[in-house]
Amino acid sequence: MRKIPIKVRLTAWYSVVLALGMTALGVLALAGMKHSIRVTVDEQLMERMAAVRKAIGTAEDAAAVRAALRGNLAPESTEELVQVADENEQWVFQSSWLKTRRLLAEGRAQEVERKRHPDFWVVLEGKPFRGMSATVEAGGHRYSVQLAQNIDDFEEAMARFRRMLLMVIPGLLLAAAGAGYWISRRALAPVDAITRAAQEISGRNLSARLEVPDSGDELARLAETLNAMLARIDLALKRIAQFTADASHELRTPVALMRTRAELALRRPRTAQENQETIEQLHGEAVRTSELVEKLMLLARADSGARLMRSEAVELVGLAQEVVAQTSVLAESAELELEAELGAGPVWVAGDARFLRQLLVILIDNAVKYTPAPGKITVGLVVEDGAARISVTDTGIGMEVEELELVFERFYRADKARSRETGGAGLGLSIGRWIAEGHGGTLTAESRLGAGSVFTVRLPVRSQVRS
Repeated sequence: MRKIPIKVRLTAWYSVVLALGMTALGVLALAGMKHSIRVTVDEQLMERMAAVRKAIGTAEDAAAVRAALRGNLAPESTEELVQVADENEQWVFQSSWLKTRRLLAEGRAQEVERKRHPDFWVVLEGKPFRGMSATVEAGGHRYSVQLAQNIDDFEEAMARFRRMLLMVIPGLLLAAAGAGYWISRRALAPVDAITRAAQEISGRNLSARLEVPDSGDELARLAETLNAMLARIDLALKRIAQFTADASHELRTPVALMRTRAELALRRPRTAQENQETIEQLHGEAVRTSELVEKLMLLARADSGARLMRSEAVELVGLAQEVVAQTSVLAESAELELEAELGAGPVWVAGDARFLRQLLVILIDNAVKYTPAPGKITVGLVVEDGAARISVTDTGIGMEVEELELVFERFYRADKARSRETGGAGLGLSIGRWIAEGHGGTLTAESRLGAGSVFTVRLPVRSQVRS
């Protein structure tokens, strides 16, 4: 089933709301007009009743009443009717048109009490009348007076007004619906433009951006948000492409070496010692390749957002001592001095001991690789400003200032002259920063060319110390 376009739905809702509003307005206008007409007619009736009371108030008998009324009223009128009856239900005075008609039934005249407002409606020969009854005492007699006024003109005015509303409201609704649809199209035109531009952007031209309307409204913010999203996607895809290319390059070298050595070994018969040397070389390449693959898998899982780290209480002093003891062999083999300045008291953080241990190993191993003998590596640990600061300081080759952030990029090597065997794949510091940030901390570098480097990890200290 085809979805209804949003501009059509907006126009429909707008039309429904407008129709309800105009209908309510029409009903209120009719009610107000009807009330205004009724008030006007009632005021006229009360004025005429006051005139009748005054005219017959001093009359001595029925003849005087008739004379007074004939002098003040128009008996022949069919628009304004008057009839007066005495206490014996005898008609003292009637408008000519009422000779064969009655405003009220016989016998009602004596039952009418003195009233101050119009009190009845009556229809005579299809004409509507608004009437008022009252009792007047004059010359020792009681007279029942009934007045009525033809309101046919008022009813016709109401009918004309009603017909006008029935004709005007639909026309206004149609015009408003058309205008609303036009406005909706104009308002949503930038959205259509953004949609068409977004459809033209593919994986091959992610550098393209949407045109941002110079309106400063929601549409401009939408375009800016989409552009920001495209920028993030573009950066992510570029990083994936670069990561794939770098990983392919790093994997191609050991695979090519292992293949070459295996092919050389198969070309001619070899002695047992030569085969042993070839197997050892292949094993070394396989170990390095396996380590590289594990690092690549770890980074891939980290990029996917997988939750790899646990959160538990970890005591850093003891953990650092273990790592220093384990890596001291690396320092000794490189003729370097490895020293620990860790302090005495326990320092607790929330994190994953496996990854924190790996972070320290990465930093010490990196210092060993880039520190020529004789040199010194110092691992320090202090607590300041609510954070544990672990530093690994070396007396190595150092770096240019421009390289301080580049060293955390994947597959970057500070010393381009180093081989894969001595310089690694350039993934360690990238993994180290990921581990530090995964624990809510930071990993930064300070260095000067030829004057060594300092890598510093800052981790928030756990507030609750385990006994």
